[in-house]
Amino acid sequence: MGDTTNQPLPLQSIKVIEFTHMVMGPAAGGILADLGAEVIKVEPYQGDNTRRLKGSGAGYFAMYNRNKKSLALDLKSDEGRALALQLIDGADVVIENFRHGAMDRLGFGYEALKERNPGIIYCSLKGFLSGPYENRTALDEVTQMMGGLAYMTGLPDRPLRAGTSVVDITGGMFGVIGILAALQQRQHTGEGQRVTSSLFETTAFLVGQHMAQQAVTGEEPPPMSVRRSAWSIYDIFHSAEGERVFVGVVSDTLWRAFCEEFGLDSLAADESLATNAGRVGARETLIPQIEALFASLSKDDMMQRLDRAGVPFAPINKPADLFNDPHLNHGGGLLDLELPEGGSARLPALPIELGHGSESRRPGLRHDLPTAGQHSAEIARAAGLTDEAIHDLIERGILRDEAGVQQQETANA
Repeated sequence: MGDTTNQPLPLQSIKVIEFTHMVMGPAAGGILADLGAEVIKVEPYQGDNTRRLKGSGAGYFAMYNRNKKSLALDLKSDEGRALALQLIDGADVVIENFRHGAMDRLGFGYEALKERNPGIIYCSLKGFLSGPYENRTALDEVTQMMGGLAYMTGLPDRPLRAGTSVVDITGGMFGVIGILAALQQRQHTGEGQRVTSSLFETTAFLVGQHMAQQAVTGEEPPPMSVRRSAWSIYDIFHSAEGERVFVGVVSDTLWRAFCEEFGLDSLAADESLATNAGRVGARETLIPQIEALFASLSKDDMMQRLDRAGVPFAPINKPADLFNDPHLNHGGGLLDLELPEGGSARLPALPIELGHGSESRRPGLRHDLPTAGQHSAEIARAAGLTDEAIHDLIERGILRDEAGVQQQETANA
């Protein structure tokens, strides 16, 4: 797999100004940045509050803000707004995920920016699209609950959110899809447009398969925790050491390969088990036999033989297990980042490959996670401000120049 460091990336000519926090907006900007866009993250003077989250939010900033530049300034000041508008005038895309009306009050609403830059693609990431709920405040967990995802994940009497910010992330991805579509359309029209992605409609799209299931079967789908499996063997089994492995035999061809690999001649010869429907009907007697088989094998032996037979399987991992996963550690699947607060992390790369064969490559790391205001002076200078003007903004507490502070600290050490 090729090295991405000096290779052109698809979006390297695109300039993005990002006004975001938490997950949904930063995820959208992060995808564009990984694909080569120049993404300038505009933060409050004190830095994005996401940087200071603890608990389950402690990884948000580290995961979704690599390959970006940080501009920290006071947007409530005339000078701060003027600098931001200068950047937007030369940008292709603006991304924002703040409450309805927040950007308009600052003078950064779509209509105002379109007057200055008719080609701008303005991506808003919200809780809801247009409709009765459009002004409500939403969170990932809120829309998982109201969109049926928490019901499908949990037990019948205990809805349970998914174990990651799945709606924030996929909502950000839909935002990126909209941005790319708008950029393509701009090639033909020369005009930009507003793109909006939302948490609630994203959740509805994710559970759409279950809505369709009910339409097709006429029955309300039960939660996945108590679902009626469509396949005969689609379960978690224990190895001889008590380790857990999920196994899914999802076709008649896989059933025959499974029986051959594990020497299950009597089961293979049983005509009543030749079809998936027959095996589903015999689950009560079939599953105990498979459980006994796997309980006699080590986890490694079980997985090697399942792999050899081509049967889908998966060890039951924790997120921490992925740091040492041999597949993720091959070819740039994990990126080494230096954290702004010190220390380092190895985090997943964008899950795509570009190119073919030996020329294929994973979008990699071009810039480590920025400190708040790390690129402020650089960005202001590129926007046309003189060093004297930049120094004045820094002295007056409008522009935060973290790079200059770090250089001064180094000189004084």
